[in-house]
Amino acid sequence: MWLPLQAVCWRSKTFCRRSFVVVRHKCSRHRANASVCLYTQSAGLATQTCKALLYRKHGDPSQVVQLEDIDLPPLGSNDVLVKILAAPINPSDINMIQGTYAILPDLPAIGGNEGVAQVSEVGSQVKSLKAGDWVIPRDAGLGMWRTEAVLAEDDVISLPSNVPLLSAATLGVNPCTAFRMLSDFEDLRPGDSVIQNAANSGVGQAVIQIAAARGINTINVIRDRPEFTQLSDRLKAMGATHVIKEEALRRPEIKELFKICPKPKLALNGVGGKSATELLRHLKLGGSMVTYGGMARQPVTVPVSALIFKDVKVRGFWVTQWKRDHSKDGSAFRAMLDELCSLIQHGKLTAPACTEVNLQDYSSALNTAMQPFTSAKQVLIM
Repeated sequence: MWLPLQAVCWRSKTFCRRSFVVVRHKCSRHRANASVCLYTQSAGLATQTCKALLYRKHGDPSQVVQLEDIDLPPLGSNDVLVKILAAPINPSDINMIQGTYAILPDLPAIGGNEGVAQVSEVGSQVKSLKAGDWVIPRDAGLGMWRTEAVLAEDDVISLPSNVPLLSAATLGVNPCTAFRMLSDFEDLRPGDSVIQNAANSGVGQAVIQIAAARGINTINVIRDRPEFTQLSDRLKAMGATHVIKEEALRRPEIKELFKICPKPKLALNGVGGKSATELLRHLKLGGSMVTYGGMARQPVTVPVSALIFKDVKVRGFWVTQWKRDHSKDGSAFRAMLDELCSLIQHGKLTAPACTEVNLQDYSSALNTAMQPFTSAKQVLIM
């Protein structure tokens, strides 16, 4: 049975980009080679098909995601044919499949909002790309968990091909989030301080490295765990100035830290709940707390005293919205990627710890990505 798939028509009144492929209902999970394109015969015409991770309903990713064959649409004059090289599994991908994310695609949908691809062929009117270029999505919703895709030229943006594969595959979400939060909310100068929870997350690791490259101190808060010392050493090797446990934020000795490190102008919250409240308590007068995640699934409570006596600012950030706000003029996105790629090329920004997983082993990768205290990002290799 053949079904139409709307890969990127979001249930959002403000955004709808249409891209159609066709899904074959028969599951191809047991094919021997997930990176090989297939050809099926229909009405005497050869149809090129590739493999994709699809879900037809929301739910537990381990139950609803299937590896299937999909038809590739014809290459239009403004399109590019790309081979997906690698695509990570991010929390937002999991939330989309579960049906709990802020934006949801029409079903059935292809998973994966981030990744890197190589251009195989370009349409006759394509000007900015050529065969061999590496590209990443400009926005969420392209469905990167597949082996190949036909995409509009404007849906992707090029990267230098000398960027390491895992850095390129994980560039579009976490490093961009870290870059914008360090750039857009406070005027941070060398010697200033930033405090963040979830410091070992993908965003947290990017914050540490970008801040270090700018001469900015980072106070990095992580949950206690048996391997705390090893994790602390790893974060410090990336450039973290200080690494402390969550409990230390509530103890008197935190005052000793601020004798050798300026109070932070900026707090970055990826957890919520009590952790966010503690970050607020240690902001300097007039500082900002920016929330980009809520791993604790608890509300952010702002003490009245912090608002009245410290005049703190409480903000939120979502990189998807930033990209959409700047979609008409791509210069800001281009400049950000160029700066991030320069940091990568000079060894100042590395990919988070990653585990490369063959596309056929997607089920184990999804299960691992959903476990607490996961130390390595699961990256699907096509």
